[in-house]
Amino acid sequence: MLTTRVGLQMPAALAYDEWERAGRQLAEVLDSSSWWLGDWLVYGKDHYADRYQRGIRAAGLSYQTLRNYAWVSRRFGHTRRRPALSFQHHAELASMPVEEQDRWLDRAEEGQWTTKQLRGAIRAARQGEQQPPHAAAEPSRRLEVPGSRLQWWHKAAEQLGVDFEQWVMATLDSAAATALEDLGTLEEQREICELKALKGLAAQAAGVGEDNARPELLAERPRPVAISA
Repeated sequence: MLTTRVGLQMPAALAYDEWERAGRQLAEVLDSSSWWLGDWLVYGKDHYADRYQRGIRAAGLSYQTLRNYAWVSRRFGHTRRRPALSFQHHAELASMPVEEQDRWLDRAEEGQWTTKQLRGAIRAARQGEQQPPHAAAEPSRRLEVPGSRLQWWHKAAEQLGVDFEQWVMATLDSAAATALEDLGTLEEQREICELKALKGLAAQAAGVGEDNARPELLAERPRPVAISA
């Protein structure tokens, strides 16, 4: 078989076992590339703080996607990554404390869980947790967003195969981490967070570049929409 930039050329007579083995190898490369790109961006940010974005543009890569890869890569050092589990397994756990991450990684590895099984186990564990009788209830807030934007976010989460609530948390955590790393004035931070977060999420959901994100969504009048926890 011959790999090219635009495809995979396979011989006319290919045994099933060879075809299946090639599929596994391609899947491994695809999964590994998420780690590779995440580590690549982390290195660029650490060593070329004033120039790494130019390198991203030169490589023709999506900054929003890379930023998510980098966030997961930072959350899991090389020694804590499980080769038997996919990058997406780790992404499901990235927002958790280290101890919880390792506990869930152990369970997923021992049970040979798929990403969907891991997500379901986490959801079941959260639903089974009971608040201590005298514990103060954690205050909750209601976020008002336009209904169309919420639909875009759901679509983006479904496209990535990620639970919607976890996708929202991971994306916001990633945006916050980036904003805090690139500290400017308080006013500049606020403007960057608002504009980049809105445009980045809209662009990711639509599958277009940030420059092509629909500007009318940014000006759309918000309507109360509850995001259930």
